[in-house]
Order: sequence, then structure tokens, then C-alpha cells
Amino acid sequence: MTFKWIERTPTRRTFLKSAAGLSAAAMGGFPAPAIAQSSEVTVISAESNANVQEALRRIAADFEKASGTKVTVNNMDHEAHKTAIRNYLVAGAPDVCFWFSGNRMRAFVNRGLFDDISDLFEKERYADVLGATTGAVTVDGKQYGLPTGGTLWGMFYRKDVFDQNGLAVPATWDDFLAFGEKCKGAGLVPVSIGTKDLWPAAGWFDQMNLRINGLDRHFALMNGEMAYTDAALTPVFDHWEELIKQGFFTPDHTSFGWQEAGAFLAQKRAGMMNLGAFVRYAFPEEDLGQLTFAPFPTIDASLSRYEEFSLNSVHIPANAKNKAGGREFLSFFYKPENLAAYLEPAGNVPPRNDLPASKDPLVNAAVESLKTVAGTSQYYDRDTDPDMAQAGLVGFQEFMARPERRGAILERLEGTRRRIFKL
Repeated sequence: MTFKWIERTPTRRTFLKSAAGLSAAAMGGFPAPAIAQSSEVTVISAESNANVQEALRRIAADFEKASGTKVTVNNMDHEAHKTAIRNYLVAGAPDVCFWFSGNRMRAFVNRGLFDDISDLFEKERYADVLGATTGAVTVDGKQYGLPTGGTLWGMFYRKDVFDQNGLAVPATWDDFLAFGEKCKGAGLVPVSIGTKDLWPAAGWFDQMNLRINGLDRHFALMNGEMAYTDAALTPVFDHWEELIKQGFFTPDHTSFGWQEAGAFLAQKRAGMMNLGAFVRYAFPEEDLGQLTFAPFPTIDASLSRYEEFSLNSVHIPANAKNKAGGREFLSFFYKPENLAAYLEPAGNVPPRNDLPASKDPLVNAAVESLKTVAGTSQYYDRDTDPDMAQAGLVGFQEFMARPERRGAILERLEGTRRRIFKL
């Protein structure tokens, strides 16, 4: 087994990537794959976390021992990989590569650069254990990858702050409004947020749109099939504006990054925060036991429950030389014990529901929560065209700071949508 490191630079999205400790891969019962004639499987990953690198190294070594097939893993800098993949998928493709599911995967599927692995899906019965997350790697009824570690977005809070102030987790919109008033009465900001980096504001749009318009309409907007001036979006911005005007959010939030906003939550200055479990990195180690997850409140009780679940993924390029070997490696990598070891230390949520319980209670809470989810989106900047996403992120931040500009912002976004999607 060969492991090569190509550049190493930490990135801001490190927290959305899978991480892992030592592989606990069980070797017993793994049959020699039908790829003995193939001498090598090449893998490209983009991991900056040393534990992830070690996990992949161990899994690759275990596969090599079981199959007799050499595995070469090339690890790239995360940001450099975003550019490199556009080139190597066309020429010099590996047999396996790590990427993102959802719209970012679809862009390569539409160009014929990711292989259809529906045969592997059916053979391994992955749909039975992936449930709603199957959609993240599905295009036109076919699967083009396997989801790896995920981030379930929701409302995080400190148990001790809730206990000390007599707060209850808001289940409905009315509960949420009452929660905000109680927080303010206790001297707390109801919701901590930092929009300096733009993307945290998009989480609020996504969560409310999913609960007001549902998954299909949300994806219609993401795919450019629905106007930003559509009347269906009016109640989304009405609800959002109600929170803004009632002082729910951190004052001067455009000056803070998510880490600083997370610190406000950790310092008992705020009631809740809408983010992924990586908010843990804003907490001192001794306080992590107080951090708890809850779903975003229901707005329309008649809708099924849809959640934001950002998933990374792993794929077989259409131009791979050893597609059979790539499939054998994926099936080995995706064994519950291997995937669990790969995800555990960073607290990423497993997409499949048959993994052993995590040592992290936040992960276990997310896994339980996902069992009642009817479908998932990714996140605004993963689900739509990149240029549309950038315009949307700017617009959402502006709306949170100046809600009176709503009309102009939505007209601007609609003009961007029509230009990008060539309408």
C-alpha cells in the first residue's frame, strides 16, 4: 500500500469533512475479490486531518492484504483538490475519489465524469441502510457515489443554561417565539449567529423553506426552476423578518464569524445556535458535556420532516482504469466497522443506520433524529449553482442586516437566477 501526501493546508471547511481514528476493520469473512488480475487501485482523497489520513491508510492496507491488490492513495490539499478534480476526471482519473454529494456531484454526473454504481448499490443493498440519504447520491434514479460523513444541521444549546433559566426546547414556531421572549427576559440573546462569512445566514433560509415549502419546492429553487420572487417564498421571509424585528439574533452579527458566535453560546450569553455539530470546537473541553442537539422547530405541521444533512461522498470516475477494483474497494471501505472508525473522532454523522453507537452523544442524537426524516437537502451553497450560491449568500446576509431591503434583494437574486440558468 502506497500513501502519498500532496500539499497540506487546513481549510475553513475542515469541520464538514470526515475524520477518523485507527481502522477497526474486521478481516474475517472478506472474500478475495474478483479482481486478482488487476494490479492496482488508485485513490485520491483530500483530507487535512491526520486521523482521517491514518484511517484511510489502514483501510487501504487491510484491503490490500485481503485482496492481493495494491492500493495507492494520493492525498491532496482540500482547496487544491477542488480545482484538480476538474482536470483529472477528464484525463488521468484514479479508480476512486472523494468529493461532495448533491449538486456538486450532479455537475460531474451531467458531464459523464462519474460512473453509475447502481449495480453496487443493489448488490450491497445500500438503500436499506441509507434511507433518505440515498437521494444525496442519486440522479434520475441512478446512484453515482456513496455518502460518507455528514453534518446534520439543527439547533444546539447548553443543557445547564436551559436548566438555570427554565427554558424548554421549542417544537413549534409559537414555542420558538415564546422561547425568544423568555431568553430576552433572562438577559440572553435567543439565537447566536455570525454572518461575517456569509454562509451561516443561508442555514436559516434553508431550514425555514424546508418547513414552509417542503423538499420538492426547495430543490426547484435550488435547480433554478422557481423564481426568487415567487409568492411561495413570501412566508419564508415573513417568518425570518419576524425573528429579526424581535431581536432574536446576535447584534452586529455581520462582524462575527461562526467561531465567535459559537463562543457566545459556550459562554452562556445565548440560548441556541443553528449550526452543525462542529460548533463543539468553540467549546472548552470541560463544557462539551453540556452541548446538546435539537431539530429546528416545525412551522407547518402538515409537511413531512426534511432536514439539512451535508454529506461528503466517494465515487468511481467514469474514466477510471480499474472500475471493478474500485467497486471492490468501495464495498470494503463502506463496511460498517470501517466507516465507523473513519468517522468517529471528528464527530461526523454516519449516513448509514447500521453502524455501532458512537462514543459521541451528539452523533448518536443526530442518528436518532435522522430516523424520522423523510428527505434531506445539503446546504444552500452545496445545492445550487456556485455563482447563484454566492449571490444568495450575499443577499441573505444583507436581508438579516437590512430586512427593509427585501424586495430589492429578491429582485436582484431573481435576475441572477435568470442569467445563470439561462431563462
